[in-house]
Amino acid sequence: MCNELEILEGWDERILYDLAEYHNGAAFKPKDWVEDGLPIVRIEQINKPNSETDKFNGFVLPRNLIDTGDLIFSWSATLKVIIWSGGPAVLNQHLYKVVPNSGVNKQLLLQILDFNMEKLAGQSQGSTMKHVTRKELTKFRVKFPLNENEQEKIAIILRTVDEAIEKTEALIDKYGLVKAGMMHDLLTRGLTPGGKLRPPREEAPDLYKETPIGWIPKEWEFKTIDECANIHNNLRLPLSSEVREGMRGDYPYYGPTGIVGFINEFRADGTYVLIGEDGDHFLKYSYKKMTQKVVGKFNVNNHAHVLSGKDGCSTDWLLYYFLHRDITFWLTRQGAGRYKLNKAALQKLPLALPKPEEQDEIAKHIFFYRNMLDTNGAVLAKLRKQKKGLMHDLLTGEVQVKVNDPEAAHV
Repeated sequence: MCNELEILEGWDERILYDLAEYHNGAAFKPKDWVEDGLPIVRIEQINKPNSETDKFNGFVLPRNLIDTGDLIFSWSATLKVIIWSGGPAVLNQHLYKVVPNSGVNKQLLLQILDFNMEKLAGQSQGSTMKHVTRKELTKFRVKFPLNENEQEKIAIILRTVDEAIEKTEALIDKYGLVKAGMMHDLLTRGLTPGGKLRPPREEAPDLYKETPIGWIPKEWEFKTIDECANIHNNLRLPLSSEVREGMRGDYPYYGPTGIVGFINEFRADGTYVLIGEDGDHFLKYSYKKMTQKVVGKFNVNNHAHVLSGKDGCSTDWLLYYFLHRDITFWLTRQGAGRYKLNKAALQKLPLALPKPEEQDEIAKHIFFYRNMLDTNGAVLAKLRKQKKGLMHDLLTGEVQVKVNDPEAAHV
């Protein structure tokens, strides 16, 4: 805790509970819900402020009413602090309305709570579900600057980084939605020779033909994976971690479980498409999320398939097609909760195949949005790292802002 470091001049050690009043929300039952009333703010709205809410128009204590600008602390399961921006509402249980005491800057208190959240979670009750009760708040000590101008300066600096993070997150959400919609259109309608999306079938039915997998552009062919992809041999390596590590050598090793982490490790430039074959992970992740392009050399076991394009079918097209198509229909059940896509079934999977030139153009469009997501993701990671460092420096007093220095906000 904070008493591990020397308290600097103008700072003091304070108990979190003494910095504010923490008002727990009320309990609302389904019978209390109405069509016209104040929104009931739950943990869901803390994570997604624009999500739909139930309504309430009965009596609640003033401490359970919130409005734009109030500090809200989710203390159960999801541990998070925000400044509410959704207007008048009523607060549900498991959320604190935090009212700072005199001499305590609200924005700074938010940053202090956020900075210490992991430690608060570490001492909270329960092994699977985290809670931060009043008892924890009455024991937890933090370093606190007494000068209110210094409090405000620190809060401004950290809030500036928060705003950059929020803008970057909004860009990522935007590009993610555009990419999802664009992928659907590109992989069902394709592009004309002029590089434009074909009109939807409803507007130009003569441009499409019906196949066993639905309507596809007339220029596209209906194929199977066996006709379009090489399915490379995979190794029947032992599944014990000790044996796998010994056989790994210079190259990564993947089975269906490893593919989950593999997605975050490799990006778009490569030679193969890797697909997990079976296990409980299908239920949790689905094939779409377990498909990715491979960079470099690697080993896989017999529960993962490695594909590369052939005969006019690019590996890029295989990748994006698998990302888009729901192939769970083709899985075979292997006992309770387990599904399998063996090589024979994989070979029979249907595939819609454009001309190579159109495949390339489609891949370029998709790659643009993937690249924008990757670029903004890297910016977001950098900002979060910067915020973490600033929080440590400013909220422990290791770096002190100059209260009368207008450049202090650029620390």
